Amino acid sequence: MLLKGKTAVITGANRGIGKAILETYAQHGCAIFACARSADADYLAHLAQLQQEHQVAIQAIPLDLADETSIKAASRAIIAQAASIDILVNNAGIASGGLFQMTTLAEMRKVFEINFFAQLLFTQGIARKMTKQKSGSIINISSTASLVPDPGTLTYGSSKAAFSRATQSLASELGAFNIRVNAIAPGVTRTDMYDQMTAAARDALINRSALKRPAEARDIANSALFLASDLASFITGQVIRVDGGIF
Repeated sequence: MLLKGKTAVITGANRGIGKAILETYAQHGCAIFACARSADADYLAHLAQLQQEHQVAIQAIPLDLADETSIKAASRAIIAQAASIDILVNNAGIASGGLFQMTTLAEMRKVFEINFFAQLLFTQGIARKMTKQKSGSIINISSTASLVPDPGTLTYGSSKAAFSRATQSLASELGAFNIRVNAIAPGVTRTDMYDQMTAAARDALINRSALKRPAEARDIANSALFLASDLASFITGQVIRVDGGIF
């Protein structure tokens, strides 16, 4: 029960890594604002099941990172309802692959808008609550694509590299308010994005890793649990690679 009594905001909570973080935080007693672009019956039923099983409050919040109005509305709704916000996990994002010469500027801008600018806008809204209460932990989900310059990763990797760099600046600025800001850089992880990669690209990264396997979403969620908890009370400004040892 590492997060008992805490309240978290998780984006992209309906699938993949976000869903695993949602489940892990609920298991550890955390109240959650679960943000997702869409909420179908299965997703809402899953939230209800987690609430009942772990006796925690979980509120579904609509959030479309491609829509500035939606971003601002979501942050306002959360702040209006939350007595406090202890944790923010910026997990939602989009994948993009393609060689530089084959990628349009419109695609590059779209990826940066969602993976970088939208994340910062949402964080601005939530961080206002954290600065007033003078506490909080912000966890940004980056990627080892920001560090490993493989062909076809320019757009996605650059957007995540910018996000990792922003993490360090946020940690520097928000530390005065006792807010910690860290990033997790997952390697190849079994999610929807895993299925979008070519088998050759997946295998190349997996074979370069020390553990020679992809991560499970729960591996990333466990790292997010640690960073959100008081066990990580003196850790900030870090980009933590959870990639099975890619050298």
